Amino acid sequence: MVNINTNMLLGTGEKPPALRWVLLAIQHVCAMFGATILVPIVVNTTAGADILSIPVALVSSGLGTLIYLLCTRNRSPVYLGSSFAFIAPMVAGYAIGGTGSVFTALMIVGLVYVAISMIIRVTGPEWINKLLPPVVVGPMIMVIGLSLAPTAIQEIGLDLVHVSWNNLLVAFVAFLMTAIVAVRGRGIQQVIPFLIGIIVGYIVAALLGMVDFAPVWSAHLIEIPKFYLPIVNYDLNFAAVLTIVPIALVTMVEHVGDHKVLSEIIGRDLIEDPGLQRTLLGDGLATFLAAFLGGPANTTYGENTSVVGMTRVASTYVIGLAAIIAILFAFLGPLTALLTAIPQPVLGGISVLLYGFICVNGLKILINNQVDFTNTKNVVVAATMLVLGLGGAALSFVYGDLSISISGMSLAAIVGVLLNLLVPEEKHE
Repeated sequence: MVNINTNMLLGTGEKPPALRWVLLAIQHVCAMFGATILVPIVVNTTAGADILSIPVALVSSGLGTLIYLLCTRNRSPVYLGSSFAFIAPMVAGYAIGGTGSVFTALMIVGLVYVAISMIIRVTGPEWINKLLPPVVVGPMIMVIGLSLAPTAIQEIGLDLVHVSWNNLLVAFVAFLMTAIVAVRGRGIQQVIPFLIGIIVGYIVAALLGMVDFAPVWSAHLIEIPKFYLPIVNYDLNFAAVLTIVPIALVTMVEHVGDHKVLSEIIGRDLIEDPGLQRTLLGDGLATFLAAFLGGPANTTYGENTSVVGMTRVASTYVIGLAAIIAILFAFLGPLTALLTAIPQPVLGGISVLLYGFICVNGLKILINNQVDFTNTKNVVVAATMLVLGLGGAALSFVYGDLSISISGMSLAAIVGVLLNLLVPEEKHE
């Protein structure tokens, strides 16, 4: 296949030499690794239960990426990893209906993506921008980040009267290293600041005697990930579904945005070729499979898009090999044990930045799209979403034995969409 963009060293269908192929793939694994494993760690820590498995998240990420490449006919160099947008909804869904209901809801998220892709195939993609304009998406992403903020504080121990100095030191080192690398990092460092922050914080915690390495030494070299058994372990809970599924509205917009950015990098409009209907189909099937196996929802990874831009290599062969390496990593027992042993203050330190970054990304959407807040309608939509999403609002509907509850981010998303559609535009004299 001919390289479409002369600025790219390798086009989407081109294969690099063997050694460079492996090195480029490992670089993509490094870019996605920190965020992909962080989602199950944060979800489990926040919920106080083992909902997600790191190895299953890696397998889901790799398999999901391969499915995406298949659906897009190797025309789009996208890597899929664990979605941060579903962290708080998964925790809330677990509190409502348990682990089985979380994965059932995530499978429905995947099916929603598939359904939307089919509709787009018939109608075209223009209606998505009308349904989910920046004034709805921006506040929604801000709510996602800010609703997780208390978790970071608890992990550090700042919610306690007497805070351990060891906790503060480790959290500060992890935070500072992540911040420095994010600001001053070069090359691959710039896309893996959280991974570097975790590694440095982990080392300091180990030197202070805060890490138990016994599980690492006792782990088998090869271990089978703990997949969920379909049908047996799944549970349809409507309240959990309504808590989790509406977030698909947000991640769908994120999906479109990432593909637009990548289109500019490689010089080909991915919304047109291979088409939004194919990219959404790949993302949806990947999320369905991930939930089917007991993993987190998948999403397009901006980190890997940055790697494509920096290396000027858009080869889908590189992306595919990275996916295979991620799957192989999932079967390494010592690696899983090492990741599971990360102390909470390390996670707390980087989470201060992580959740803040998520919130600021929502703010950037409002700024970059020049959302006019002298327009009272925009103020009404954004303000209502922020208050409902952060204030703990909840609506419950009970009919006989059926009880349905919509709360937090999901309620904010639904209300935001409805307000934007129903509130009339402001009249000017």
